Amino acid sequence: MSDEVERKHPLQRLMDNTWLLLALGLLVPILSYTAWGWIELLTLPDAKLP
Repeated sequence: MSDEVERKHPLQRLMDNTWLLLALGLLVPILSYTAWGWIELLTLPDAKLP
């Protein structure tokens, strides 16, 4: 049965794909910091001018 294709676990296939890991490593911080920034801007109190 050596002709059968070895089936990999989906997590193992993810960890073997370096380009996908690179893309996730860039997108996750960019999206999370962008969302954090928008939330901070929306929750800031109005500035009191003299």
